[in-house]
Amino acid sequence: MIKPHILFDNNNLSIKIKNFVKKKLGHYTIANSDLIVVIGGDGFMLGSLKRYYKYNKKFYGINSGNYGFLMNKFSTKHTLNNLSKSFRVVTISPLEMIVKTKSNLTKRSIAINEVSILRQSKQAASLSISSNSKTIIKNLVSDGVLVSTPAGSTAYNLSVHGPILGIDSKKLAISPISPFRPRRWRGKIVGDKSKIIIKNINPLKRPVSAVADNVEVRNAINISIKINKKIKFSLLYDSNRSLQKKIKIEQIRNETN
Repeated sequence: MIKPHILFDNNNLSIKIKNFVKKKLGHYTIANSDLIVVIGGDGFMLGSLKRYYKYNKKFYGINSGNYGFLMNKFSTKHTLNNLSKSFRVVTISPLEMIVKTKSNLTKRSIAINEVSILRQSKQAASLSISSNSKTIIKNLVSDGVLVSTPAGSTAYNLSVHGPILGIDSKKLAISPISPFRPRRWRGKIVGDKSKIIIKNINPLKRPVSAVADNVEVRNAINISIKINKKIKFSLLYDSNRSLQKKIKIEQIRNETN
């Protein structure tokens, strides 16, 4: 019998699903549970992973949001049956962002999907990008740039025309956001052992912010990004709807869909 600890977003559908799962399986403390059930959308799942990963529990997401890429589909007929079966387990590690600001503060945060460097004013950003001490681009003039994990490559990264990465590809995507110079630079794919350094070339005239998923640090001057292999998230998926399968569907999806 599954012993779930239930986390749920504050909306009517999440509460309805929570009551259904709780009635059928109960609700246990974190210490006494063997699984964390997260009911909400992708954003709620990302926040839950960051808050609760230190408990070393597996996470099973049930979608009550919009697309729910990281989640499983809810069904009164099949969800409980799926919870009692074997799962497809996906283990991922987050990006770790270390930011030095104009006021000489150092801020750290982790990102499961992506780290985004975004212009903070009407002026375009002016950024230099390097990987493992090798220059990728000396001066990118753009609205910003993002570094995406495979799990996040179908999110913001795909919206800025970045590449979709296989979940087991061991790659990271560096994708420009509305590049002005060089206008046709499409970004770069690097290995997941890379340490990526992004510097603001003109912080006084062209300030930028650094955002790890949904955590923003303003007036960033130097941003270091790499995978933190010491942190691991274990996500569970129904056997017929794995995260790998979702990514493959996105890779062949028609552009108009």
